[in-house]
Amino acid sequence: MSLIDPRDAKREQLELFNALPGDMAPRDAQDLMTWPFFSLAKSRRTVPIDFGSGSVTVRVEGTVEHGLATIWDADVLIWAASQIVEARDVGIRTSRLMRATPHEILTFIGRGTSVRDYLRLKASLDRLQSTSIATSIRQAAGRRLHRFSWINEWKELADATGRPLGIELILPDWFYAGVIEEALVLTIDPAYFRLTGGIERWLYRLVRKHGGRQRQGWQFDFEHLYAKSGSMARFSDFAFDIRRIATRQTLPGYQLAVSRAFGGTEVLWFRAKSSIGAIAGGKL
Repeated sequence: MSLIDPRDAKREQLELFNALPGDMAPRDAQDLMTWPFFSLAKSRRTVPIDFGSGSVTVRVEGTVEHGLATIWDADVLIWAASQIVEARDVGIRTSRLMRATPHEILTFIGRGTSVRDYLRLKASLDRLQSTSIATSIRQAAGRRLHRFSWINEWKELADATGRPLGIELILPDWFYAGVIEEALVLTIDPAYFRLTGGIERWLYRLVRKHGGRQRQGWQFDFEHLYAKSGSMARFSDFAFDIRRIATRQTLPGYQLAVSRAFGGTEVLWFRAKSSIGAIAGGKL
């Protein structure tokens, strides 16, 4: 009988990818920008996200200890996607097994590098590892679900004297395949990391995914937005936040407007600022 832990055997089959140094464009996974995979609250959420629309099913569960992974925790996945795409584009072999220093991750996602920031990063990694997802997205066989965690496992590294050497983490197949095999990523504005509100961050990602460079922009009614957000806020509070974001125009690269459709339904309109300028100048 084999005494090898299956997890160790699987790790040995993965080629280690060391994080690339230097600046690079942040890239986000499109599926994560479109569907409600993360808690938008800064307080711990243990209530699952349960979303269904047509053939799309998303179920997200967290533990009592850690709660659901948050939209701020998702910054780690943006870092990972950016690393994978950058390496692929320059011909470097990538892997789901990644090694980096906390300093590299924290500086990329616009955080500080104090002990407190490092502890928050570790808490993010714990939530990403303990959050369980079941989804039908990108599953060819009808309503069959793919189940995974955002990070299969992670560990801190140290030398024989205890000096920290960084961290290693293993990404799930579902996430890695979407980034490297299907190229389902979009470049996002680095200013995204400076957005402080959960709904604000979620809305930027949704707008970036759907807004593109379309001349006439895009629109969603508030009720549809509310369903896609997975937010636990009351609808009235959620709608207030959307109106406030539109009034303040805080989403980098996009112009927002709120109007009322026939019957009084509120609608959010958005389009890229470059498209607005092109229309005004007659250059499209």
